[in-house]
This record gives sequence, C-alpha cells and structure tokens, in this order.
Amino acid sequence: MAKIKKCLNEWNATVEALGQAKQSILIRKYRTSLQEFILYPTISYALKDDYLGSFKKGYQSFVEENALPVTDNNRMEIKYYAKLEAIIEKPLTRIGGLSKYHIWTNDHVKSYLQTNKGFVWILRVYKLKEPVMAERTRGLRYANLLEEVSLEGIKPVLSDSEFDAIVQEI
Repeated sequence: MAKIKKCLNEWNATVEALGQAKQSILIRKYRTSLQEFILYPTISYALKDDYLGSFKKGYQSFVEENALPVTDNNRMEIKYYAKLEAIIEKPLTRIGGLSKYHIWTNDHVKSYLQTNKGFVWILRVYKLKEPVMAERTRGLRYANLLEEVSLEGIKPVLSDSEFDAIVQEI
C-alpha cells in the first residue's frame, strides 16, 4: 500500500480550491523536483486583515468559508494528495491568460511573482479515502508529516477527460 510523508504547505483556501476542482494549477516563483505530495493547509495568510483582496470577487465567499482548516492542537486536517503532471515556465505577460485555472486575482499573482516569469505547476489532485489529522515538521515551502498517510482508495477530483482538457488548454 502506497504511503507518503512529504507535503507542500499551501493556503487552506487554495488547498480547498484544488480539492474541489475550482483550481488546477499553482503559480510559483520556482520549480520543484517533487513529483507528489500531500497538500498541507496553512493559515498565516488568513491572519492578515486584507487577505480577501488576493482572491477574485467571485471566490471571496468560498475563501471566507475555507480560510481556516479543521485543527486539533498542532494537527491539521489533511484531505488531498497531488501529483505534479508538468511545470511550464511562462513570462509574466502570459500568466494572466491562465486566470480561469485559479482563484487569485491577477494583481495578487503579479505581486507574488515580482519577476518577469513564473512557473505554472499543473497538478492532478486526489481526495484521500478519509481525511486524517496530521502534524508536520517545520518547513517554509515543504515539510514532512510526522506520520505517513495512506494513498489507498484515493480518487481524482477531476475525471480523466476533464483533466486532459485542462492540460491541452494550458
């Protein structure tokens, strides 16, 4: 049975957007060599007064509802696993064309990148059979869970045809 400990730290609203098929990419300043990881929800962004301004208006109520994950002391509820299908380097001038694949505003993406290019991570996201409560080691971008999470019974959040269509469009 496949198990995993490696996780990517990401805003809980973004984790939920990926897990609920409202988003299928991450835009990053960097590449990664990781091919698979648990999506580990973080909350630091939600502690800022103006965090909703980072998200498109049509998603702001979704973000408010999903700003904070379920927690139990230092443990967070883990619900999703992701496989990196591709990384595409794009000039900043072409990143705006990917707006329908994420919930952030274009201004937020530009402010985050602060460069003339970005790396688009195309993710195939899977829902775990059952959510688990997990704690992680320290880490800014990545960390390890203290206990392995089983990947038995995972199900993709998008069908093969839906996912393939997104990959073709991007």
